[in-house]
Amino acid sequence: MPAPLRIGFVGFDQITALDLVGPAEAFCSAVVKQRDGKERNVYEIFLLGLTSRPFISESGITFHPRTTLRSAPKLDTIVIPGGRGLRGAEVNRPVAQWLKARAAQTRRIVSVCTGIYGLAPTGLLDGKRVTTHWRFAADVAARFPKLKVDANALFLKAGRFYTSAGVTAGIDLALALIEEDFGRECALAVARELVVYLKRAGGQEQYSEPLQFQTKSIDRLGDSAIWITNNPNEDLSIEALATRACLSRRHFVRRFKAAFRQPPGIFVQAHRLDEARRRLCGGKASIDAVADSVGFKSTDAFRRAFRERFRITPSKYQRSFGVHHHK
Repeated sequence: MPAPLRIGFVGFDQITALDLVGPAEAFCSAVVKQRDGKERNVYEIFLLGLTSRPFISESGITFHPRTTLRSAPKLDTIVIPGGRGLRGAEVNRPVAQWLKARAAQTRRIVSVCTGIYGLAPTGLLDGKRVTTHWRFAADVAARFPKLKVDANALFLKAGRFYTSAGVTAGIDLALALIEEDFGRECALAVARELVVYLKRAGGQEQYSEPLQFQTKSIDRLGDSAIWITNNPNEDLSIEALATRACLSRRHFVRRFKAAFRQPPGIFVQAHRLDEARRRLCGGKASIDAVADSVGFKSTDAFRRAFRERFRITPSKYQRSFGVHHHK
């Protein structure tokens, strides 16, 4: 089998530890079976320091680099984590210079969260659509006007350059890169090992759905929305939801529409179908089982609703995107 792909993580004082450790753990968890049945890691991690001295994260964790930027071997992928330290000239300048010099011989260059501050000065992202942590998006756009900054995206690909949003989005991006390299089944195995979703779509907003609901509505309607997304197979009739919210039917519908800009019935069906689509991708469950698990009263009703929403039948969707069809 070919040698493991080398992934180089750029390290520096005042790094955000999870920007580094999250994606690194995902890559380290990726394995394939050899002909003798033994598992083999498909990535080799290199932690690169500006010097050979240990560096300390924003949270006080000490990291010991494996080698330095200057001595780094040829790398398949370079990952630039974010952190306060990278936004200072003392770190930013040598990192940007090194990235610019290494770009031509590197297959992929990835920034996690505010790691974009190290990559943007190189000019390599000019004219490209990129993302970063929502809190820094406006500053990045102002400092680097040639970038097309999308403050909502979870992660974005622009040729061989990848940028991701805040902190844990680096794990989402790492899973996408693993899938790109070794297939969906390998990425799914890593997601199971890390106890996370296989991935949220790259264009998805940075907030998780429950957090969006809590942000929009901190009262009992926010709790209702979270209940709906977490319990698709429960009784989600307007009467049942209104009772849970301790409101009359009419008052509940009016308040729900004002908070989420759609009637509760449409909201419920949309999230049942989204969950069904995820379940069709993630396993070998039958269409009947999936329909029942997300609260549809009949498989025929599920098929009609699914086709109307996604313009494809559930069975065809499962054949096209299910994990067991990506070996």
